[in-house]
Amino acid sequence: MRLSDVTGDYGILTRNSICLFCPQSNGSLGWCQSHKQCAKCLEPCKDSWELKDGPCRDLCEQAFPKRHGECVTSCEFLRSVMVVKQGDCPAPERASGFAAACVEGCEEDGECSAQKKCCPNGCGHTCQSPKNLYRGAPMKPRKELVFEELESGVLEVHWSSKFNVSAEPVLNVLQRRWNYGIHPSEDGATEWQVVARTSEERVWLTDIRPGRWYQFRVAAVNVHGTRGYTTPSRHFRSSKDPAPPPAPSELHVSDMTFGADFSVSVRLSWSMSADLDIPVNHYKLSWSCSDHTVPSKVKRRQTTNGDSTYAELDDLRENRSYTVELQAVSYWGQVPLKSSKAIFQFTTSQRQSDLEPTESPVFIKPQSDLLDVGTPFYQDGQLQVRVYWKKKDPTVNRYRVQWSPEFCSHNGSRTQEKLITQENFASLPGLQFSCKYQVIIQPVGSKGKAQAESTTFYTPSCATIQSKSPKPIPCSTVSAVVPPKVLVKAENLTAAFSIYMGNVTGLFSWVVVMPQPPQQVTGYQVTWAEVITESRRNNLPNSLISQSQILPPEHNILVVSGLQLASLYRLEVQVITAAGQGPATSRTFQTPAHSKPVLHYKPRIKKHHLRSVIERH
Repeated sequence: MRLSDVTGDYGILTRNSICLFCPQSNGSLGWCQSHKQCAKCLEPCKDSWELKDGPCRDLCEQAFPKRHGECVTSCEFLRSVMVVKQGDCPAPERASGFAAACVEGCEEDGECSAQKKCCPNGCGHTCQSPKNLYRGAPMKPRKELVFEELESGVLEVHWSSKFNVSAEPVLNVLQRRWNYGIHPSEDGATEWQVVARTSEERVWLTDIRPGRWYQFRVAAVNVHGTRGYTTPSRHFRSSKDPAPPPAPSELHVSDMTFGADFSVSVRLSWSMSADLDIPVNHYKLSWSCSDHTVPSKVKRRQTTNGDSTYAELDDLRENRSYTVELQAVSYWGQVPLKSSKAIFQFTTSQRQSDLEPTESPVFIKPQSDLLDVGTPFYQDGQLQVRVYWKKKDPTVNRYRVQWSPEFCSHNGSRTQEKLITQENFASLPGLQFSCKYQVIIQPVGSKGKAQAESTTFYTPSCATIQSKSPKPIPCSTVSAVVPPKVLVKAENLTAAFSIYMGNVTGLFSWVVVMPQPPQQVTGYQVTWAEVITESRRNNLPNSLISQSQILPPEHNILVVSGLQLASLYRLEVQVITAAGQGPATSRTFQTPAHSKPVLHYKPRIKKHHLRSVIERH
């Protein structure tokens, strides 16, 4: 067995083995470290040495510019031990078979498998089985390892090597493996790992965790090599009870997607320490709306596997505040061990930002922050929604409310409706399914239109309302005929970016590939998401990184503000037809890394078309 087979880290062990030539007691070692000549022998043993490529003399001259003979001798010995395997090459004339072939089959021992060495055969070099494999190597420790658990939780492991006779100092290398569970298992155990290197016959381990089954083995090593490890010891488990897992950390929103029906899907992510007494069996997740403007509702609950680090929350509502509680649960036998709860709050609001003038002007009219639209609901045979707004002028006591669909996924009516109210809210009845509406609030009697506020909202599809209603709902657009397969798709996704004071605005465009026979396009489902990095996630744990929007059929250009410099964004486009949605097309874009206005992936669009698009926004 090679020296490297014992440790799995040849360099570290051989550095330690060199130090065996120096005195081993603490007092003597301290003397050696403070002695000029002896310290030069210890220099190559240090972990920081790393035996870089180059002659040992050059390396030692950097550490000891004047006298460095001891350092060079120590370094060359260390390199020889790392290259040369145990044992001696047999006499060249004793080679036979493939080993006697007149070829240069190897140059050094490391090229040969298992214990074989690169040896001469009289007319070349081949890999051969060595002789005197264990000459000078210490005997294996003889007795079974003994364990003693101290009150402090420290585990003492000791063994006996009193029958071991070696002219050179011996280093004992201790390894361990472990498995979780009520019963020991070698099949489910970890790989063997070195936990101690010592010239003593005992070690004290302070990192023993309750709830784990440990096995140990030890090997004796000197400059001539090793005879290998002892057989694995009996299993040991601490008598102390395991601790519950800690509370999950870094709980944050890693993704948020907005649907056309004002629904929101949120991905929550978290971290859990890898150093646990026993693994997490599952996570208990609960959430509820914490917005004081909405009546309190019963908590919703979800259970997630113990190896998960995220969970999906569906059917949330836009522009609401939510409180989430996350708890880790482990089991010790039949007894559950629960962590304390991690509590997190977030808001399901789309991020809007005003855009300053740029050298390549692209403008989006911001949504009003004085208006709030509730969740559309079906009541009294019609689809309705309630709109709320803030009173800016206390002298105004009447408001004109106007609303009309900007576009729909079907050929619906575009009639504008209106009403007048004295309240700061209004119910909008008779809405159509699968439409984008604009609503305008105008104080009655005010001069000009400067005080008018507007916003937009989406209505859900009839199928969505049907799936949540205990009573049947008539849908004029529902047909018993199986719809044809939608083949219309978007292609040639392109992007242009403009920058002003570090704020990035993207203009995305695409073209529609129409199959034969052609299908009527009624809109586009567009989703853009930031491909977020770990550093961004840590700095902006609550930032919105995904948004979705429906555009009218004549609108194959999307303008997005508030993007980040030097970031990746993924754009996905689906064409909506009267028969349904076509296949999704996606592409990833990189925003500029500096503030100089630049264009990336320049779209092929005519200037007058771009101007009209900007004006519509």
